Amino acid sequence: MAGAPRTPFSRPGLVALLPFLWLVLFVLVPLAIVFKISLAESVLARPPYTPLFEWSGEGWPQLRASFANYTLLIEDDVYRRSLWGSLRIAALGTLAALAIGLPLAYAMSRAPRRMQGTLLLAVMLPFWTAFLIRIYAWMVLLRNEGLVNLALRALGITDVPLAMLGTEGAVVLGIAYAYLPFMVLPIYASLERQDPAVLEAAADLGAPPAAAFWSVTVPLARPGILAGCLLVFLPALGEVVIPDLLGGSGTLMLGRTIWTEFFQNRDWPMAGALTILLLVVLGGPLLWLQRQQARLLAQAER
Repeated sequence: MAGAPRTPFSRPGLVALLPFLWLVLFVLVPLAIVFKISLAESVLARPPYTPLFEWSGEGWPQLRASFANYTLLIEDDVYRRSLWGSLRIAALGTLAALAIGLPLAYAMSRAPRRMQGTLLLAVMLPFWTAFLIRIYAWMVLLRNEGLVNLALRALGITDVPLAMLGTEGAVVLGIAYAYLPFMVLPIYASLERQDPAVLEAAADLGAPPAAAFWSVTVPLARPGILAGCLLVFLPALGEVVIPDLLGGSGTLMLGRTIWTEFFQNRDWPMAGALTILLLVVLGGPLLWLQRQQARLLAQAER
C-alpha cells in the first residue's frame, strides 16, 4: 500500500518549513522594511522619514519612492570614502589575521593530541570577555602613555611616544585581534584532518620543509583558509566599535557611517541606503565563496 502523499505540513515538510519561516520573518521582512525606509525622505517627524504611500482620500494611494539617497551614495565623497575605507581596512585586517592565524593553526594541528584541546581553549578564551572591554584594553595599550610605548622607550627603540591610537593601523590590529579565532578554527579543522604521510612523502621526494608547507599543506588547507578569510572579512566590513574606539576621525567605514547617520544625524533613509549598499557588497564575497566551495568539491569527487 502506497504511503500517504506528503504535504508541507507533514513531518519532513514541517522541518523544512520552519527555517524558511524564520528566514522570511527575521531576514527578508526586516530587509524589506530597511529598503522601504531607504526610498523615503528625511523629515523632522516621528518616525523621521516620509511614508512610502500617500493617501489622498480618493482613489489609489500614490507611491512616493525616491532613489535620491542611492544617487547621493555615488555623488558624495564621504560615502565613497566610507566604502573604500571599509574594503581596504577589512582586507588588511583579514590579511593580518591570516598571517597570524595560519602559523598558529599549523602549530596547533602538529602539537601532541593531548595538548590540542588546551590550545583550542586558549584561542577561545578571549571570547569569554566582553568584546567592548577587550577593545578598551587595546586603547589603554596603544595610547601615548600605554604599555606598548613604555616598552618601546625602555628598549631604546624610540625616544618619543609613537602615535598609534587613532590610526588605521590600530583599527587593523583591533580587527585582527578581535576576529582571530574565526580565522584559526576553520584552518585548524582543515589542517587537523590532513594525513601526515603526505608531508613525509614530500620530504622523501626532496622537498624542504618550507617548500612542502607551501606546496602541500597550504593547498590542502585552502577550504579552511577561504572560510576563515570570509569569517573575518564580512563582519569587519560592517564593524562599528573598533573604528570608533581605535580609529581617528578620518577613519571612515560603512558601519561607523551608518551609525552616525542613524543616531546623530537622524537621517534614517540615508542609513537605510547605506545598509542596503553594505548588504550588496557582502553578497559578492558570499557568492564567490559558494562557487569556490563548489569547484573544490567537484575537484575532490574526480
